[in-house]
Amino acid sequence: MPFLPVLLALLSLFPFTVQANEPPPVLAARAWLLIDHGTGQVLAAQNPGQKVEPASLTKIMTSYLVHAALRDGKLRRDQVVPVSERAWKAIGSRMFIEPNRPVTVDELLHGMVIQSGNDASIALAEAVAGTEEAFAGLMNAEARRLGLANTNYVNATGLPDPAHMTTVEDLARLTRALIRDFPADYRLNAVKDYTYNKIKQPNRNRLLWLDKAIDGVKTGHTAAAGFCLVASKNDGARRLIAVVVGTASDQARVQETLALLHYGYRAFDAVKLYNKDQALTQLKLYKSTRATVGAGFAEDFVISLPPGAATSGLLKVAVTSRQPLVAPVKQGDHIATLRLTLDDKPFGEYPLVALTDAPVAGIIGRAWGSVKLYFQ
Repeated sequence: MPFLPVLLALLSLFPFTVQANEPPPVLAARAWLLIDHGTGQVLAAQNPGQKVEPASLTKIMTSYLVHAALRDGKLRRDQVVPVSERAWKAIGSRMFIEPNRPVTVDELLHGMVIQSGNDASIALAEAVAGTEEAFAGLMNAEARRLGLANTNYVNATGLPDPAHMTTVEDLARLTRALIRDFPADYRLNAVKDYTYNKIKQPNRNRLLWLDKAIDGVKTGHTAAAGFCLVASKNDGARRLIAVVVGTASDQARVQETLALLHYGYRAFDAVKLYNKDQALTQLKLYKSTRATVGAGFAEDFVISLPPGAATSGLLKVAVTSRQPLVAPVKQGDHIATLRLTLDDKPFGEYPLVALTDAPVAGIIGRAWGSVKLYFQ
């Protein structure tokens, strides 16, 4: 079967929307989206591509870039960050940093993620890029890399600006990347309160107190944006991410987000199709010390399906592979695609990776492989 040249592009796109047996709730919100974190399946949506003001949901990208800087050694958690006048005088929510009071990157992260401090966000942006404007350029570059096609950042805080826009679809994709790429750092989003400068502030995400399976992510509010919330819930079987923007009050964003999450867990079953490292197929190799290499998933492959769909016989699977497959192949390389259909309708496409390394053969093996390729 021929290799699909768009395989890598598919990785940055959401699969097809799944139709449940019951309709999604009607939410009093401007736009909203519910996805399965593991697969990216869209379970329910309203105005997913509509441009909206992200408010403090912007800080999801700010934290993503700070975590990346820590990972790459550009920042240290114990590094003391100078507090500029711009950061000190930031309007809106604050952690109350001061110019003459030493503050570390780790403290600023707590102040930004838990307390939603605009002052902390600006200080971290300046620590990473020198200025907030330069940091906004990094934010936009990262947005392009992550496939956030309808997002544009002007600042690190989410303070209003006509050019500072996103969509709930892009917010869901960004949140999925944050949890996937920085799972240990992401745990900070579940912390309920933080004290700095003798001032204790609670996390504004009140869902953390209402459901112990909810472990993040971020709230936002401005007069233009309304009350917004990105929430993530992991019940042990799967994680769902809900994005709700443009509600009328804090209470409304809590109620509407809970309603959306409850719908997702009620209307869809978590179905494990394949185990971690299970070979779905063995692909023939050329010019390698191995004759074949297994293709599968690096983690358990769990999808969300309407109740009964997994046993109805309506779910079909097919694998398309890259041919010819020539060594070297490294464990984790994308070498095939799993295509799913449900009731003869496209359901989703998911990358399969090499489960083992397949090194290059010696001179004789490579020569023989060339001969076989020629006749193939």
